[in-house]
Amino acid sequence: MAKLATVLSSPMPPRSRPIATEPHLRIHVVAEREEAERALASQIAALVVERAARGEHAILGLATGGTPVGVYAELVRLHRAGELDFARVETFNLDEYEGLAADHPASFRRFMHETLFARVNLPAGAIHFPPADLEPRALERACSAYEEAIRAAGGIDLQLLGLGRNGHLAFNEPGSARESRTRRVELHPATREDVAPIFAAHRSAPTHAVTMGLATILEARALRVLAFGASKAAIVRRALREPIGPELPASYLRTHPDVEVWLDRAAAAETGQ
Repeated sequence: MAKLATVLSSPMPPRSRPIATEPHLRIHVVAEREEAERALASQIAALVVERAARGEHAILGLATGGTPVGVYAELVRLHRAGELDFARVETFNLDEYEGLAADHPASFRRFMHETLFARVNLPAGAIHFPPADLEPRALERACSAYEEAIRAAGGIDLQLLGLGRNGHLAFNEPGSARESRTRRVELHPATREDVAPIFAAHRSAPTHAVTMGLATILEARALRVLAFGASKAAIVRRALREPIGPELPASYLRTHPDVEVWLDRAAAAETGQ
């Protein structure tokens, strides 16, 4: 079976600029974020097509928020152009706020439904989210079941990721253990501050969420990270340069054997490149 890096290979966008670093950590700076979004959508499409040709499913780990929306828009465009079939795709989302119903305007489930799922032919039974509204004992069991569902699917082929301003991956806040799995977490004050505008019309920002753990994320066969805008420049520099450890969860990206980081020029401003 071909290595995933080979399966996902695609031409570099003409204006992208790779930064030389560790062989397994490929960092690309692009003039416009749309170049990165098209490149990653192309990689995902190639993976889906290759798996389907073998009668297999592509297992995708998906992120929410403003960072990946362009990737999802390009995947929808490819689908509507008849170039991408989601019938053999299975998805696992990174996280969800605690206590939100699926149709809550600020829930990640609603975000994904409106941004991607309702716009392609992804089977409803192939969509998975961490449990978000259960009492403690049931929640613990459901988190274990989420991990088991990922294993039963054969593991995640490609995981999309953004970078939190304080270095969190998914909702693995500073202090999260490298060995962590899907679980309930308390949101860092900086994270609550960042998401507060989303909840302004509804109620105060949630204090807790349920997130895929660092160990689960790092077990994905490929990690693809996006960061755009000047507000991400400091955390990009820290993630790439500071010591690897739990106080900076994003630093663990550097331990993965197949990771690409896609940046626009503003996000790359403090890398020295």
